[in-house]
Amino acid sequence: MTLYLMSGIAYGFAAAMQPGPFQTYLFSQTLRNGWRRTLPVVLAPLVSDGPIIVLVLLVLSTVPSWWMQLLQLVGGVFVLWLAYGVYRSWRDFDAQQQSEQPGQQSVLRAALVNLLSPGPYIYWSLVTGPILLTGWRETPFNGLGLLIGFYLTMVVSLVGLVLLCASAGRLGSKINRALLGVSGIALAGFGLYQIGSGIITLLK
Repeated sequence: MTLYLMSGIAYGFAAAMQPGPFQTYLFSQTLRNGWRRTLPVVLAPLVSDGPIIVLVLLVLSTVPSWWMQLLQLVGGVFVLWLAYGVYRSWRDFDAQQQSEQPGQQSVLRAALVNLLSPGPYIYWSLVTGPILLTGWRETPFNGLGLLIGFYLTMVVSLVGLVLLCASAGRLGSKINRALLGVSGIALAGFGLYQIGSGIITLLK
């Protein structure tokens, strides 16, 4: 079990540090709502990854390849919608007032970002999924060790990212607004990339 636990820790840290729509959304929420309201959002993978793992291990191996491309297109549109929300916050930025977005709503939106992004599906199908299956077949404790190490490390690492982003945001209102704008541009970039990649793959 120790080997799988250590593997889970390593892969969980790598997944948390990998730039993507979820991490960018996390940064934008920190800048908009502050770190206290954003911390619950780091739990979003615990909400979304369960269905993702089940789909990857039990379903996606039997569905047509275009299904992933369709999911990628839908996810790209959703990320663009989130980017528009960040743009509105940047446009109407008020250094003296932060938005009061309910924590539960933020968690659900972040979970949707994960569900509609191809990254977690690819990660679980190509990297951690096979390891999980191998360990589970040896003994369920190995599979549980991998999952515990993975998600415990991911959540702790994401908390660190939120606090780091919040520290950067305290440098001043101009820096905070600039970082918010950068996160919006990054989100839009991820959305356009997902849409473009999905269209190109569908046309092949």
